[in-house]
Amino acid sequence: MKIFKTKSVNQWAIKEKITDSELLQAIREIEQGLIDADLGGNVYKKRVSYQGRGKRSGARTFIAFKVKDKAFFVYGFAKNQQDNINQRELKALKKLAKELLRYDDEKLGNAMAVGELLEVLGYE
Repeated sequence: MKIFKTKSVNQWAIKEKITDSELLQAIREIEQGLIDADLGGNVYKKRVSYQGRGKRSGARTFIAFKVKDKAFFVYGFAKNQQDNINQRELKALKKLAKELLRYDDEKLGNAMAVGELLEVLGYE
């Protein structure tokens, strides 16, 4: 399985000091069925702990996920900055998930080459 994060999620994660290992832990938990919310359209909401905080006061990530295929961290925010996403944002995330999950190796390579996607390494 390949795991990616968008350029904007990468910038947000750096600012919030969320490591790739914390993102990978979220994917492992989803694979074990520990999902905070299945929003439909292959979009999942998953809490991530960071900066010594628990998950409850940590960050929320939105992941385009297809079992045993690919996962993309497409959006994230700290709980103290935003409560949730609205219907318009959810619709946009579902559309983005549909597009990203269709990417073949060539499109993934092109997106990484221009810096729009970064691979999250260390998944086993």
